[in-house]
Amino acid sequence: MKTVGDRRLRPLVERVLAGQPPDAADAAALADLARGDGAQLLAAAWRVRERFFGRAVRMCSIAAGKLGGCGEDCAWCAQSHRSDTQQGPRTVRTPVEDVLAAARRTTQAGAAGRFGIVNSGRRPTDADIDAVIDALDRIGADGSCDVRLCASLGEITESQARRLAAAGLDRYHHNLETSREMFPHLVTGHTYDDRLATLAAARRGGLGLCCGGLFGLGESWEDRISLALTLGDQVRPDCVPLNFLQPIPGTAMENQPPLGPDECLTIIATFRLLLPTTDIKVAGGREFCLGDQQHRIFHAGATSCMTGGYLTTTGQSAAEDLKMVAEMGFNVVSELPPVD
Repeated sequence: MKTVGDRRLRPLVERVLAGQPPDAADAAALADLARGDGAQLLAAAWRVRERFFGRAVRMCSIAAGKLGGCGEDCAWCAQSHRSDTQQGPRTVRTPVEDVLAAARRTTQAGAAGRFGIVNSGRRPTDADIDAVIDALDRIGADGSCDVRLCASLGEITESQARRLAAAGLDRYHHNLETSREMFPHLVTGHTYDDRLATLAAARRGGLGLCCGGLFGLGESWEDRISLALTLGDQVRPDCVPLNFLQPIPGTAMENQPPLGPDECLTIIATFRLLLPTTDIKVAGGREFCLGDQQHRIFHAGATSCMTGGYLTTTGQSAAEDLKMVAEMGFNVVSELPPVD
């Protein structure tokens, strides 16, 4: 195909394949292209994904350490005090034995990769940190658990990060969610800079970073590109999770129309082109928004996926995801190969 899109994409892709990161002009061009024929972007993203990661796919799963009772007002969240859901007003703590059992199931299912403990709330108390460290110790000492450990606990300090790293935590998850410009329209209890400060504290404390966003909030393509550029320029995470809104009754976004499969795939492809050597993980909303097209996420540029559920929404089982990956001709690995 000889189109304007091709003329802009071809030099961009060739530079990326040669190891040159995209620049601001490339980002602006991608925003325009994403509104048009997404098939071009998917083809370009596949070339980049194949060059740097081959056919490797990594999986991860999560378990709740604490659900509900959050004092924040994030518009999309069922655990927010702003929501009228079962998860919103009350706090439920998961016994450490249940967290350990979830880590064991991940290994037994053959989807061993990364396992994360997720707490609701703006920031953890010392007791929360102690409980997570207890779980990390139990998982690390259990011979039947073969996972790398992650956590998502809200705003942590550098000293808390150091304690978690010493207990075996490998990576910390804390999303920016959207662009700096869009964020205040969705969250008022804390700021974008608060999130960036948490990520910086986690990195100083010796933890790798998992940081991405949520799409389908009413954001523009400029918001999406802005998020990708912030991630690449300021955060430089090891993994970028892409989540797609599944509107939950009782939340402020319960009537938000969901994204369709083609738009989700175009978002994945765009992030692959802007973050060519970063692990791109498709997480929440995959099954809901992509339906029978979810197998295409890897050809669109994704290198990882979350399996087994998303705390307040259900997901496809590990067995189903492993079958999907195999049928597409990809290989599940515990860690992605290093990028040369």
